[in-house]
Amino acid sequence: MRLRTVLATLTAGLAAATCLAAGPAAAQQANGHASPAHGHADPTQTHACSASVSLDRFSDALDKTAYRGTYVGNLSALAVDRDGSLAALSDRSSLFTLDARTLRPRSVVLLADEKGAALDSEGLAVDGDGTRLVTSETEPSVRRYSRDGRILDRLPVPSSLLVAPAGRATANQTFEGLTLLPGGRTLLASMEDAVSGDTPGIVRFQTWQRTKGGPFRLSAQYAYRTDDGLGVPEVRATPDGRLLVLERGFTAGVGNTVRLYLADPRHATDTSRVEYLTGQPGVRLVRKTLLADIAACPSLGATARQPQPNPLLDNIEGMTITGRDASGRLRVLLVSDDNQSAVQTTRLYFLRVRTP
Repeated sequence: MRLRTVLATLTAGLAAATCLAAGPAAAQQANGHASPAHGHADPTQTHACSASVSLDRFSDALDKTAYRGTYVGNLSALAVDRDGSLAALSDRSSLFTLDARTLRPRSVVLLADEKGAALDSEGLAVDGDGTRLVTSETEPSVRRYSRDGRILDRLPVPSSLLVAPAGRATANQTFEGLTLLPGGRTLLASMEDAVSGDTPGIVRFQTWQRTKGGPFRLSAQYAYRTDDGLGVPEVRATPDGRLLVLERGFTAGVGNTVRLYLADPRHATDTSRVEYLTGQPGVRLVRKTLLADIAACPSLGATARQPQPNPLLDNIEGMTITGRDASGRLRVLLVSDDNQSAVQTTRLYFLRVRTP
């Protein structure tokens, strides 16, 4: 999202992503970033952000760069492709393929809607057949694209989630996150903010189920409560069917707040038939557990071009799971959207996450 103030089936994606384990250090060496300011980590330190999360390193290798005339920034989503490379989605309709080891772009595809207009592209999942599922905040929408950017399908969206006046959503506050659950049969998109009529801070997670013939049909919907003043820019399914959820906000003169939660929708109420979420009895929200406040991570020499609670922070919007380490912790990659602004940074963050 331009700030206001899938994976394939997860099992296949994690298997394909094992080559990413050595990627961060190689990426920085290949791009000439050998100083602490570019996130080299001392392997003898844990770099703990919390009891559950540690930061290995970060990379600014993509910041203010271009590839074949296309700006490599405004990045809002990440996914692991079937060959282990990274797919990186810009909210200006560009879909990059990045080398997993060097982070250098290998290719770029420009996306558009059915009329050839640009998207406000925010969420990304790579399906088992290599096609790309992409959300746009404009309507909002979820479309399926071929690898070369052709539209193959468009998924139905509940009328209440459409941007007003067609529905009750606020422009620029719609489908930000997208993920395929384990097995690849369920697709989940997260709204960034509440729709009109719902209690502020209660956001809806919409799901689709894959039919026998292949297309997705509308399925259950869940309610998730954000922390005060925060929205949901990304979700990513874990191998056991839970969700990693990013919550993010921005305060002028102070900077970003970014928190990582573990959420469990499996016992939440299906709210697809609940018109207004205003504290109805019997509605069970998605349960969440704080894993880390990213401001508590070590800065590792990072610098910021605007005020931040921690110079490591920026407008973090994208997230994917790239594998597991030897102890079973998830390797999680985050990316910030620099909004093509001189005072923001395109930064990748390499985390290890233990899910309780």
